Amino acid sequence: MSALRSTISSGIIRSTSPSHSLLPAASSFKPIKNPCLPQTHKLFTSNSNTFSAPKRGFTCKSQAIPSDNSAPEKVQELHVYELNERDRGSPAYLRLSQKSVNSLGDLVPFSNKIYRGDLEKRIGITSGICILIEHKPELKGDRYEAIFSFYFGDYGHIAVQGPYLTYQDSYLAIKGGSGIFEGVSGQVKLHQIVFPFKIFYTFYLKGIGEPPEELLCKPVDPHPAVEAVPAAKACEPHATIANFTN
Repeated sequence: MSALRSTISSGIIRSTSPSHSLLPAASSFKPIKNPCLPQTHKLFTSNSNTFSAPKRGFTCKSQAIPSDNSAPEKVQELHVYELNERDRGSPAYLRLSQKSVNSLGDLVPFSNKIYRGDLEKRIGITSGICILIEHKPELKGDRYEAIFSFYFGDYGHIAVQGPYLTYQDSYLAIKGGSGIFEGVSGQVKLHQIVFPFKIFYTFYLKGIGEPPEELLCKPVDPHPAVEAVPAAKACEPHATIANFTN
């Protein structure tokens, strides 16, 4: 017993002292090499904090595709007069509402001649239909939803849709086109001069190159007395575009 006490008192095993551990010092352990792990990573048995794995940063990228072209898209202007010369039986008013006043559902098919903005060249026709949405007696006019096209002979056509107001200006959406106008977008301003006989349109075209010089001009200012020049009205060759739509 005296030998045991001597051994305990010598400090080999002292459970009551907080400054000593039952485990040998961590410095006495050697790293275990695993051939399956990269040599840059070491596993120690003495301290779990000494094991490290490669850290990967987390990034969140937007799915939006940045545009390489930050410049605004060029807008091409085109000016057109639509004149009803009372020689095409247009417009045709179909009273589907069967009411004596203009009412919702009435249809108005139409087709008129179109001239370049300077009124010196016949360039084609309009063709389409208006659906009456609302009669506005206080404004002495009507609101229509219009779906129609402008035909420019061999150059193709432009299709538009939107509000057609008989009492004030409106803007319609350009829905597309054919020929040189394939892929076109934008809008067109409809300016009523004398409804339904004289209308001035300003196209704001996007998505296409510059229209042919033959269609471009400095427009005549809109006014109730505007008329096409006699040569254009007579469709003389020098006053029309090639194969203009009639």
